[in-house]
Amino acid sequence: MLTLKEEDHRTSQTRTMRSLSIDREERNSSALFLVSPGSLHSPMSSSVGGLRMAQDFTHHPVLLTEVVAAFEPVSAGLIIDATVGGGGHASAILSSRPDLMIIGLDRDAQARAAAAERLAPFLGRFALIAARFSDIVVAVEQGRRQLSSSAPVVGILADLGVSSPQLDQGHRGFSFNVDAPLDMRMDPEHDATAAALLESISMEDLIQLLRDNGEAKYARRLATTLLEGQPKTTASLVALVDGAIPKSDRRRGHVASRVFQALRIAVNQELEELSALLEASLPLLSPGGRLEIISYHSGEDAMVKHTMRDWELGGCTCPATLPCVCGATAKGHCVQRRAIVADEEEISRNPRSRSARLRSFEVAS
Repeated sequence: MLTLKEEDHRTSQTRTMRSLSIDREERNSSALFLVSPGSLHSPMSSSVGGLRMAQDFTHHPVLLTEVVAAFEPVSAGLIIDATVGGGGHASAILSSRPDLMIIGLDRDAQARAAAAERLAPFLGRFALIAARFSDIVVAVEQGRRQLSSSAPVVGILADLGVSSPQLDQGHRGFSFNVDAPLDMRMDPEHDATAAALLESISMEDLIQLLRDNGEAKYARRLATTLLEGQPKTTASLVALVDGAIPKSDRRRGHVASRVFQALRIAVNQELEELSALLEASLPLLSPGGRLEIISYHSGEDAMVKHTMRDWELGGCTCPATLPCVCGATAKGHCVQRRAIVADEEEISRNPRSRSARLRSFEVAS
């Protein structure tokens, strides 16, 4: 049996950022179904301050029981929910531990509005900040001021990727099942849209982006087609992809799923933001604090897995077959040897959870 050090040494030679598409996530979302005026996802739903009401951001948090359980051993203090979304995880954490407070971060104003409504029963125990992962250090200080608290950060949670409500709202351009402007921004107030990205990206960068997201075989053909076609809507993007990939050589699932994923990741700089979160997490966490990350595709999960294992080994560079002599000191330990995944009961309730992988790391005391 390989030791952890031996396994890390072996896997470090084959690390990859390729991210396999999560087509099931969209096929099982309500974005598949047409909406009518007055329905939950209709543009005619009631609004507050220019935003749809929080019920439009209904989100079923994945691995909820497992997330709450992983935070049970931490001391009293602050939990940073770096992807607060509709507040599902945050609400469960606050319900389970009266000695914890939440600082919730999200780029999406609609998500923050939904979280504020869901967390209203915990007034005084949460703060919501408009921030992305790379803003986490500043956001924590803002949250502390709102809460008038100097409590230590005992936990950080991140539920990565696009949320089900974002997929469900076809007008935001995340879904290949609804024709809409090719947007894909998690923060609609900032950043460039997917259409704008395709206007500015180079051929070689687009080829690499597609390869990194599982389209290696047809990356160049797809890149050429997209740059020549310059799609402005989700339907036109699907049509271009459909014409570029031979029907005899297609995987299961939607033909454009990996292209949509690749563009979304690039538009929102998701891997760069995840790297920034990982870099900032350990200095923020108090001794005994825990970092929990839920990822949905292999690129994210590989980054999280190998970073946590590097922390556990303290950055040891010694050969895996020899004792450590480089003086590396472990920064903590991985709470589980393998990622936690959803059971069949949860998958039947919430198909999005099928792709979820939860990894946790505890900082050395």
